[in-house]
Amino acid sequence: MKKLIVVSHPEKWKIAVDNIAVISAQDYLTNPEYSNLKKARVFNLCKDYSYQSKGYYVSLLAEARDHRAIPTVKNIVDLNQPKLVKIVADDFDDIIQKSLKNIKSKEFTLSVYFGQNVAQKYKELSTMFFRSFQIPFLRIHFNFTTKWHIKSIRAISESEIQEDHKESMYLFASEYFAKKRYDTAKSSAAEYDLAILVQSGDPAPPSNVKAIKKFTELAEKMNFYVEVITPKDLSRLSSFDALLIRQSTEVNNEAYAFARKAQQEEIALIDYPGAILKCCNKVYMAEALQNANIPTPKTVIVHKHNKEDVLKITGLPCVLKSPDSTFSFGVKKAKTVEEYNELVNTMLKKSDLIIAQEFSFSEYDWRIGILDNEPFFACKYYMAKGHWQIYNWDASKKDDQDGNADCLAIEDVPKKVMDVALRSAKLMGLGLFGIDVKEVNGEALVIEINDNPNIDAGVEDRFYGDEVYIKILSALKNRLEKK
Repeated sequence: MKKLIVVSHPEKWKIAVDNIAVISAQDYLTNPEYSNLKKARVFNLCKDYSYQSKGYYVSLLAEARDHRAIPTVKNIVDLNQPKLVKIVADDFDDIIQKSLKNIKSKEFTLSVYFGQNVAQKYKELSTMFFRSFQIPFLRIHFNFTTKWHIKSIRAISESEIQEDHKESMYLFASEYFAKKRYDTAKSSAAEYDLAILVQSGDPAPPSNVKAIKKFTELAEKMNFYVEVITPKDLSRLSSFDALLIRQSTEVNNEAYAFARKAQQEEIALIDYPGAILKCCNKVYMAEALQNANIPTPKTVIVHKHNKEDVLKITGLPCVLKSPDSTFSFGVKKAKTVEEYNELVNTMLKKSDLIIAQEFSFSEYDWRIGILDNEPFFACKYYMAKGHWQIYNWDASKKDDQDGNADCLAIEDVPKKVMDVALRSAKLMGLGLFGIDVKEVNGEALVIEINDNPNIDAGVEDRFYGDEVYIKILSALKNRLEKK
């Protein structure tokens, strides 16, 4: 397996490691040599991991390319979740107190380089933090009141490492890169019962009130204790055995924090944090679908260096998508070159990479509901009145904001549509997905893979009725029984 060290500025990296190439983030993101590489381990040492930065996309696209990334996108996002940092602090409080008990001051800073500190006495503590977050360069600030507390944890760049630590850091790096196996974070244990997460005022909730009621009634018949919870209930999650997320999911909202905590505590879960990360980023999705040779409209990952060439591939009109767009939010259509330039420049100010796609017209989109790689409902979603998308949030009338829908038997779905839907879902692993497919000129084209798809009473359940809800609840029960 080829090993790659990805850094912001390769010329500043002062250590040569046998059999490992040192490359720039820009090169990894845009050079076809790396997107076509079949097996690789990617050590992401970029100076910035912030959301939608180059460092973030290095780990995201590494996963899309089936490369093994350290840190993963989960690791990067976890570091910015105060609630998740608190989970780690609580789980390892004994190690923290033991390691820092002889420090006389009220403040202490621990620098961790590839799981080690320059002082051997902090080896256990440093290893614990590295295993939990998998970030190569970490800085942890502690303060003391009645005991030691974590004040903050953040990733640092190589330029922030103090000079008298650099010799040790390079030694730790050499030891680390020479290893054949790499530690991963371990999960803790958990309890029992079913929580259904919803959010009041959600602009596009994945389940309507009647559907939540149906989930509750059927779950109780299946011997679940059910409680509908809200984002403020994260601290109570450990008291439940299973979690069903029915709140809109984004990387930066509460749903991800719930999913990540549920996974860490081995709570049965629909849906997994990995699914949220992957499906909520159109850049990941485009690369994953392309690498799997799944047919899509012509698609280009756009960055500042190739934006002038995009229309040669997609033509006009062209659909532009923010990486984290959901329910048609952040999806725009450019009809002219001027519109394209204006939209692209605006979007690239918010994200280093965006998606451009050829416009493919159809009267409806197929939505195939897939649960743990098995189809369990099928719908046709028609375009909103007078609009080119299923949703038109600018419509003056609420009834015109979305189109009509038909629900039909799975066996009535054209084979080519079902085949690409199943192949797409497998890219994401086990979980609950809604695959959007267009039929254009006799070809089935995958438009999106959606985590946390709509399950609305009167729409997705119109053909199979209660069976749609029972399938999801049974999947949770199967997860519990396997545990």
